[in-house]
Amino acid sequence: MSRRILILCTGNSARSQMAEGLLRHDGAGRFKVESAGTKPSLVRPEAIEAMREVGIDISGHRSKSVDEFREERFDAVITVCDNAREVCPIFPATTTMVHHSFDDPALAEGNWEDRVAAFRRVRDEIRSYLREFAASFQATSPVDGEKSS
Repeated sequence: MSRRILILCTGNSARSQMAEGLLRHDGAGRFKVESAGTKPSLVRPEAIEAMREVGIDISGHRSKSVDEFREERFDAVITVCDNAREVCPIFPATTTMVHHSFDDPALAEGNWEDRVAAFRRVRDEIRSYLREFAASFQATSPVDGEKSS
């Protein structure tokens, strides 16, 4: 049975989109993954490019509001930015809440290559974190982390 995971960020444009693609790909069917934002916008082309470079296609993703998932149950909700953690809606007590803040690559300045380089760095940090999360989440139930109240 797949574990249901929701990954939250503010705009659902970069970090949470990359995390969704990575966990879905690297989890090899062990997780049913969704991502959303507290203030959804558009999926950043730099995120699409950074993911394409590692063989993961997120070009069909769309930015979604967390409101779309209010009635759904998740085994874990992962917030990947401090703002999303602060305004995260309340989930049932059985939902494991996990937080890890990553730099926002959308704030990177410069030309295309400079910006994509920032997305690559954050993508790799997210991938490393999610590999640890996935191993822990599969090994224990629930993951050591915060519980929602």
